[in-house]
Amino acid sequence: MMLCGQELVEELGIYFVSYDRPGYGESDPHPSRTVKSQVSDIEELADQLGLGSKFYLIGYSLGGQLGWGCLKYIPHRYRLAGVTLLTPASNYWWPGFPSNLSTEALYKHPPCDYWSLRVAHYAPWLTHWWNTQNWFPILGAISKSPHILSREDKEVVAKLIAKGVDNMEHVRQQGEYESLHRDLNVGFGNWEFDPVEMENPFTNNEVSVHLWQGDEDILVPAILQRYIAERHSSWIQYHELAGSGHFFPYLDGMADTIVKTMLNDKE
Repeated sequence: MMLCGQELVEELGIYFVSYDRPGYGESDPHPSRTVKSQVSDIEELADQLGLGSKFYLIGYSLGGQLGWGCLKYIPHRYRLAGVTLLTPASNYWWPGFPSNLSTEALYKHPPCDYWSLRVAHYAPWLTHWWNTQNWFPILGAISKSPHILSREDKEVVAKLIAKGVDNMEHVRQQGEYESLHRDLNVGFGNWEFDPVEMENPFTNNEVSVHLWQGDEDILVPAILQRYIAERHSSWIQYHELAGSGHFFPYLDGMADTIVKTMLNDKE
């Protein structure tokens, strides 16, 4: 959850709803979940909480699959007022990416992540075994490898830990098999649609879509985000942050900037 300032929340009269996706926190696992089923979860949650006919959506990192999913599956006339994608994990096997570009991006990962992502795509039934065995390097996010963090990321993480903002024990309390491993299989598996080839779902540009990316992000290389942003420049506003890594939303004041940018499009 972004650390948006309370003053801004009160000034704008807004509120945030954050929920545990299947297998995370206290939400029941959903072994057969897909991008589309998770969008259905959002719709049901919105109905049960009475969020109204329009709401904004923010998807961060692996949560970016929900952002793309909502852009695809939730008709704008029913639900979305705006979508913001924060360094959303790109699937290297989306058909719309030129093969040389997606290969280059994949090889930007440290070996531990490169092989884990390939396993998640080509042999998803081995994802759990691969990330629990001791013979080969496993996913850096699981092993907490320092090699997946940029210089800025290391500083941000150190500050968050010092403030006690480390909730991974709660987030993954059901085990990494039900949470992160299944997320890898969904995020890097075969999608029902290709965000790279997606057409503008908002013919009158009445809904704002923003994509934010740090140019030194090791977990999600910027090279593919730039390609997507260029392909969809008519309806996606791209914000690339020089010197920033994967955890830029936690920089002081950054969450306020992201929220104000999203909402200012409607003024």
